Amino acid sequence: MKRLLLATAALEAGAGLFLLAAPTVFARLLFGVPFDSTAALTVARIGGTGLLSLGVASWFASSDAQSCAARGLASAMVLYNAGAAILLGAATFQPGAVITILWAGAGLHAAMATWCLIILLKTKHP
Repeated sequence: MKRLLLATAALEAGAGLFLLAAPTVFARLLFGVPFDSTAALTVARIGGTGLLSLGVASWFASSDAQSCAARGLASAMVLYNAGAAILLGAATFQPGAVITILWAGAGLHAAMATWCLIILLKTKHP
């Protein structure tokens, strides 16, 4: 589980920092259009803060990967990654979407959800 948590830490913290620092660039890469309202920028930055928080939590949980907290975090990441995969996949049907990047993101989140689920099923509950 340690590798899963470290990979999650790197991916989510990186995405969170990117979304916090450059939400308009992030949106342009995914959807082909920038966020052009204060509301969209605020929601994007709140999302970035959430992703950064998941990254930090995963980083700290990796030092005790057999704990109930680490298992709980991995369980939550199954839900998050499955939801993100579905939403990104659905977004490919929107006009102007950057389909290649959206499908890549959907695939990455589906793979991470699967990895989390496999690890959870393989590890013994403490």
